[in-house]
Amino acid sequence: MIPLLAYRDNSCDPRKCTMKKLERAGMVRLFSRLSAIPRTSLILDPTAEQALSPADRDKTRTITALDCSWEVLNTDSVRSWRFKRALPYLVAANPVNFGRPFKLTSVEAIAGTLYILGEKNQAEEILSKISWGIRFLQLNEEPLKAYAMAEDSAAVIAIQDEFL
Repeated sequence: MIPLLAYRDNSCDPRKCTMKKLERAGMVRLFSRLSAIPRTSLILDPTAEQALSPADRDKTRTITALDCSWEVLNTDSVRSWRFKRALPYLVAANPVNFGRPFKLTSVEAIAGTLYILGEKNQAEEILSKISWGIRFLQLNEEPLKAYAMAEDSAAVIAIQDEFL
């Protein structure tokens, strides 16, 4: 199991927040300051230049989601982190963005990351805490399996092009 972390800026309703649900279940540790996140953590950043791939598994100690509004996040503060990855094409299952590519909640982003890194059981476990969670794996079954078999980031990008 890979320890899960999240930076949360408290901009969303805590009763609906997927990260708060996972925190209550003891599955994720939340931080309110970016500076508190370990520099060795894999940061899920949609603006990262490199796509996540199974090749990242060996150096992944923790996974950190940035659970905040990307419109207000100061991306300068995350630029200095060296281990940032963007997720490849995946479709949202959450009720707000259902069916939209790249519009994932933090729990969907973490689950997709876990699956690609070979931690399918952990992905299923965290998604089971959200009423619509398992639907994410059902919607993305084919691309997730393909990404999980990729050799590296370049292969993930090539596979992604098949689903765009």
